[in-house]
Amino acid sequence: MRFRGNPASIRGSIAPVVTPFRPDGALDLDGLRGLVRWQLAVGSHGISIGGSTGEPSAQSVAERIEAMRVVADEVADRVPFLPGTGSAKLDETMQLTAAAADLGADAVLVITPYYARPTQQGLYNWFAMVAAEFPQLPIVIYNVPSRTAVEVAPETVARLRRDHDNIVGIKETTKDFEHFSRVIHACGRDLLVWSGIELLCLPLLALGGTGFVSATANIAPAAVAQMYEYWMAGDHEKARDLHYRLHPLVDLLFVETNPAPAKWVLAQLGRLASDHVRPPLVPVTDAALPRIRALLAEGAELAGSPDAERSGAAAAVTSPAAARPVAS
Repeated sequence: MRFRGNPASIRGSIAPVVTPFRPDGALDLDGLRGLVRWQLAVGSHGISIGGSTGEPSAQSVAERIEAMRVVADEVADRVPFLPGTGSAKLDETMQLTAAAADLGADAVLVITPYYARPTQQGLYNWFAMVAAEFPQLPIVIYNVPSRTAVEVAPETVARLRRDHDNIVGIKETTKDFEHFSRVIHACGRDLLVWSGIELLCLPLLALGGTGFVSATANIAPAAVAQMYEYWMAGDHEKARDLHYRLHPLVDLLFVETNPAPAKWVLAQLGRLASDHVRPPLVPVTDAALPRIRALLAEGAELAGSPDAERSGAAAAVTSPAAARPVAS
């Protein structure tokens, strides 16, 4: 919880790691430890677990807490830890958030409650109750209308920000880029805003964004972190170059429902023992594999294979230490 008292220091590429499962569907905690160690080794600026990429709705509360425990243990306060603690049920959200606070999370991502389609007043009440219950814990609203069927309006975010000091930011996972700007304008430029839309990660930085929580960091973590670092160092052309070179891997992730393609790639690269996803998701289908293989080949230079790391090909993306504004 080294960063909890200064949430503005939580910046850059916060990797939303997948939740590994064994072939029989049980949690693969050893696999999760390995993923976190890899993310830290290649330079991700923070770690998240339990967002959409982590299949939270397919897990019990106890499983989600156990996964958070493993990640917190591996992170060991070296970088910010921002677990997703939201649920469609308020009691589960409170239980998960309490566990995250006890485990030393620096902030928590709380998703808008899905399925119910609450009004803006309902959304205000939801986040206000969580914020009031944990006044010392930074809360990041997680706005993802494609999965929840409801969007948090800029005015609602601004109202929450005014009324609760510990509501410090928002993860915006909407393709309406105008919405990003309106949220910042309504709330003030000190609001911490992360992009959850892969191809809007770099553009958000031009608006004053904080960083990104991008699923692409699961398969190209060094490149995603480097893109942020180049931009912050003022080398905008190199940042743009990485943005466009990451396009094939971004497209790969969504050939079928995330995180099935990411898990398939991680298994192919030897990062996971199994590409298992829990129902209602299914592993990538035979029909999707030719497209996924083609996109992986196109983005292979940036994909995080063990061989590429050893040879240095994966990166051409390793950054100079001086370029890391969030290393302290």
